[in-house]
Amino acid sequence: MTGNRNLRVAAIQQTCSDDKTASLDTSERLVRQAASEGAQLVVLQELHATLYFCQTEDTSVFDLAEPIPGPTTDRLCALAGELGIVLVGSVFERRMSGVYHNTAVVVETDGSLAGIYRKMHIPDDPGFYEKFYFTPGDATCNDGRNGFTPIDTSVGRLGVLVCWDQWYPEAARLMALAGADLLIYPTAIGWDTTDDPDEQARQLDAWVTVQRGHAVANGLPVIAPNRVGTEPDPSGQSAGIRFWGNSFICGPQGEVLSRAEEHQEAVLTVDIDQHRSESVRRLWPYLRDRRIDAYNDILKRVRD
Repeated sequence: MTGNRNLRVAAIQQTCSDDKTASLDTSERLVRQAASEGAQLVVLQELHATLYFCQTEDTSVFDLAEPIPGPTTDRLCALAGELGIVLVGSVFERRMSGVYHNTAVVVETDGSLAGIYRKMHIPDDPGFYEKFYFTPGDATCNDGRNGFTPIDTSVGRLGVLVCWDQWYPEAARLMALAGADLLIYPTAIGWDTTDDPDEQARQLDAWVTVQRGHAVANGLPVIAPNRVGTEPDPSGQSAGIRFWGNSFICGPQGEVLSRAEEHQEAVLTVDIDQHRSESVRRLWPYLRDRRIDAYNDILKRVRD
């Protein structure tokens, strides 16, 4: 982390459209608002440049994918460099013909690309047919690093993960063990519009709780921006997804520092005490007391 005690961070919750330029215009407007409020680190939601196209399987959608660097990263790099912020964005990446990723990009204050993270856990559920579009990230990167490796920036080591990754304690733990200062989860999650209110409440509560649990178990702040708004199913097979917003930022004991509503765009801006994780870990030394000699079975699909 940087030398200053407080780091001002922002999570962006936005609506998206089928016009990539318009969606990026919205992202830029909200990022500028966050920077005007003093944010040094700004995090955008998953796939913020497009509609959430994974509600159906359509090969023409691959035309939306871009290389890295490419038009979207060029725009994000220029914006971060102009504002002097560290910016986390999201790209539907075309790595090569037939290999596409759901990729988070991290841009430094000078506009350079600090690093990327390719989503490792890929869902395949009704309305979330991501395995059709995305190849999982590499378990080992080209430079020999584990895929769950923080990205070094001027504001700290960022443990960037993406959406479905947020349900897996292993991913959060590996980022923590590799020295992450923050856990970051760009997200696109919402309700089937036919779900009853009780089921909606259970799903939302589970989503918030599991990520607060990662904060507690690892003694790290969590930034979780989610999209908002109802997006129709292009195939007409369902009523679409109502993205539930509720973006939030919490501290290293899971304490909620800021949380958005479910119906509208939002910029959450808070100060994070950069020394608090050290204090918390001294009182709650989970990492000290791990029984690494007894965890071999975690590498098995199931225990026999």
